[in-house]
Amino acid sequence: MISATTLDEAVSAFVDELVPAIEELAATVPAVDVARLRSDVVVDAYNLACGFIDADQRHTDDELWALISSFGHRMPTQLGRSTPADVRRAGLLVGRCAALDDPSPLLEVLVRADGRDGGDRAVRYARLGAQIGHIVAAIDLVPTQNELEAIDGFRAMVHRTIGTVPAVRAGGGDPSAGGGLDQDVAIDPAVAPLPPARDLDDLLDELDALVGLAEVKREVRLVANLLRVEQIRRERNLPIVDQSRHLIFTGNPGTGKTTVARLLAQIYRTLGVVERGHLVEADRAGLVAGFVGQTAKRVVDAFDQADQGVLLIDEAYSLARGGENDFGREAIDTVVKLVEDRRDRVVVILAGYPEEMATLVDANPGMESRFPRTVHFPDYSDDELVAIVESLGQKGRYRLDEQARAAVRAWLVTQARDRGFGNGRLARNLFEQAVANQASRLVALDNPTDDQLTTLTSADIPVPDAAPS
Repeated sequence: MISATTLDEAVSAFVDELVPAIEELAATVPAVDVARLRSDVVVDAYNLACGFIDADQRHTDDELWALISSFGHRMPTQLGRSTPADVRRAGLLVGRCAALDDPSPLLEVLVRADGRDGGDRAVRYARLGAQIGHIVAAIDLVPTQNELEAIDGFRAMVHRTIGTVPAVRAGGGDPSAGGGLDQDVAIDPAVAPLPPARDLDDLLDELDALVGLAEVKREVRLVANLLRVEQIRRERNLPIVDQSRHLIFTGNPGTGKTTVARLLAQIYRTLGVVERGHLVEADRAGLVAGFVGQTAKRVVDAFDQADQGVLLIDEAYSLARGGENDFGREAIDTVVKLVEDRRDRVVVILAGYPEEMATLVDANPGMESRFPRTVHFPDYSDDELVAIVESLGQKGRYRLDEQARAAVRAWLVTQARDRGFGNGRLARNLFEQAVANQASRLVALDNPTDDQLTTLTSADIPVPDAAPS
């Protein structure tokens, strides 16, 4: 089991990192009892630990012994002389999961201080508190869904309290999730050293900064929480339940599947699932050959390129199409075999339309067990597509005036929301056409101002019955 010492270490990290931050704030306030500040931080850590233990209402002996050992010597109560049976009889943890739903007074103090001086105290509180949750979830062999959701809910609560969407760090992806990013370049460690793995919180912040995709983000965060719990157990040479990492992504084009797959590849690297964390994309044209023996080799080559990373097979359902002499079925069979043979080296994501992906899963009896989790990417709403256009503009220092924003929305409303709706790609094409139109409009001016060069007006937006080229 995870030893009580492990939770104690997480609590110590929480207390030791936040107490100096609180003391620094207290130094500017007269008549503050500095000695009490440390106990206030300990109480917050205790409430979080109780909340995470209560998330699934199981309150196992191992969890309670860890709680007793971690806080019995820190708090002036009878907890240190208690047993799990005593804790249960006293009902100390009943309903404590509610502590994860709302900010504590301490968190509110940190948020206000950050608002004044631009600090990151509340973000550190979220990271350190989530670590307590991960340790609690790792105590038992298999973390429950409620425990993983509790960690995600806690982190979301902190960011709601902060009141801002986490900023994308330098080197991050496209917050529009609209596609169009460059193909990843696999780095050969023999030629150049791999850059350091990115911090998990930075990756999740980048995920949160994407437009829309609320349920997709939730699913990815739950995957990340599970992997983090497994990583903790693995680091302590504890058994873990072997689970498939492979995924199915469903949805129309342009809904952010590739962007999220790229982030997932980096999350898998950070959490020790793969060593390189690069993304390789493939489709039917690259996998299926026209002659006997070539298709299997192409699939093997794709897996070789994705070694220690993620292989994304787009429009994967097309592998199940074709007549009697088609080699798509051979590609499917080879994928299924390699998914099993290289399960410790490559994570595979199959992407495509929902109905067709169900047909693909049915095409091979081993497919369903190897791809147990499906993540659906819904179409963007008109508001989200407007936000994508604006985010693309911000990257290029363009802005839409009010009339242009209204014209973008009017154009989007006229687009048919049927199969194949372009989503983020459509928004990108619209933005690029608007920039081209602006250039044509401004070329007649002898000396346009900076404001004119960076402002898109309604005259630049295509009329509703015209598709951007």
